[in-house]
Amino acid sequence: MTDLDQLTQSLARNLKRWRGERGFTLDALAARAGVSRGMIIQIEQARTNPSVGTTVKLADALGISITTLLDYERGAPVRLVPESQAVRMWSTEAGSSTTLLVGTEARGPLELWSWHLMPGESSASDPHPEGTVELLHVTTGTLTLVVDDTPYAVPAGASATFEAHHPHAYRNEGSEPVRLTMAVAIPPVR
Repeated sequence: MTDLDQLTQSLARNLKRWRGERGFTLDALAARAGVSRGMIIQIEQARTNPSVGTTVKLADALGISITTLLDYERGAPVRLVPESQAVRMWSTEAGSSTTLLVGTEARGPLELWSWHLMPGESSASDPHPEGTVELLHVTTGTLTLVVDDTPYAVPAGASATFEAHHPHAYRNEGSEPVRLTMAVAIPPVR
């Protein structure tokens, strides 16, 4: 079984499980997530690999982290995630990428991300649920963080935090790669 097959199977199993635990019908989850009922059926039957955006929308609608939605090993009080098991969520031919390093469900989902953004590249994010907060620390280059269409320069060594229920994007307008670590805290489902 390939990594992609394993990811598809884990997503199918976990989406069914969490939808059931939340008591959401297919129609209710579709409405909450803004994802078609047909797409959810295909995902739960492991017949498709959804986009990162669709996966994020489903995790947000369920009130869980992407890590939990994609996780295929649960149980021990300490969970070590080797570099080889970090989930590459987005990448470009130029070398930009995001990697979900680890996440937890304690007091609401919490995720830790590693970002690499090549010069001239950007990544936009749909607004997250009300109460979601992102914290980031830039280690290389200068990140242009755009929140509600307002750009903020975040140079290497600087950190930022913002309420992520606003439309936001990450851009590299410089000449060197940007590397940053980001934590995303998502409120529990009410």
